[in-house]
Amino acid sequence: MKGAHLLRTVTADSITQAVKKLCIDVNYYLTKDMYCALQEAVKKEESPLGREIIQTIVDNADFAGRENVPLCQDTGLTVVFADVGQDVRIEGGFEDAINKGVALGYTEGYLRKSSVNDPVFDRKNTLDNTPAIIHTRIVPGGKLKLRLAVKGAGSENMGGLKMLKPSDGPEGIIKFAVDTVKIAGSNPCPPVVVGIGIGGTMEKATLLAKESLLRPLDDVNPDPRYAKMEADILEKVNNTGIGPQGLGGRITAVAVKIEYFPTHIAQMPVAVNLNCHASRHAEIEL
Repeated sequence: MKGAHLLRTVTADSITQAVKKLCIDVNYYLTKDMYCALQEAVKKEESPLGREIIQTIVDNADFAGRENVPLCQDTGLTVVFADVGQDVRIEGGFEDAINKGVALGYTEGYLRKSSVNDPVFDRKNTLDNTPAIIHTRIVPGGKLKLRLAVKGAGSENMGGLKMLKPSDGPEGIIKFAVDTVKIAGSNPCPPVVVGIGIGGTMEKATLLAKESLLRPLDDVNPDPRYAKMEADILEKVNNTGIGPQGLGGRITAVAVKIEYFPTHIAQMPVAVNLNCHASRHAEIEL
């Protein structure tokens, strides 16, 4: 029919296969930007022990990639950010396809299954690392973009949320972010990446913080005010002396990323989410 709008079809099986591959790849292969950042950190670290630790992390990444084994025994929970184009028709169940991909990736990739069915009482392992945590939004266009991250408990447990007042200003945000890293200490396996979400509501800030960790390490915030805040926090974090694996040194973090969103006139929610040195994430377009 003239003027009819054609939808592009993406099959459930193609989603499953893509998610399966991403699950294995992010657990086996360190991202190029993090690998380069760690190599640079070896040169910058002033502590001999710190340099040795970072070099060991680099050597571990080399071994994992060469032997096709996980970078870390904690292969995390799977988090998927899905941008679904409004001109895309998904043939089959969307979330079922993602969860099937996670199950295949974790079983066929021999990855540790860490998901339990009930957070409080039963706590029985689901045996395939499902269900994934899925965040879906509808966007313009005819593409389906999947961004996948795995979050181990060591780093995820050390995040924080604070409902700051607008009068706390940038100084309050910086203090909360640095204090969160100090409290975390060695637990998130530094050197870390610090993700910060500002604005929205309580849950929006935490989502922004996690999503910020998907940015490339050399990606500077386009707003110069937030870019400066990222740099200031990174400097202060690296002045804490926590250092690699919490054993002292200069390189506690390799990057700080901030995402922000409009918020209510009477509030300023701030969330901090940390990635360990494995910083496992990847994306694909279908």
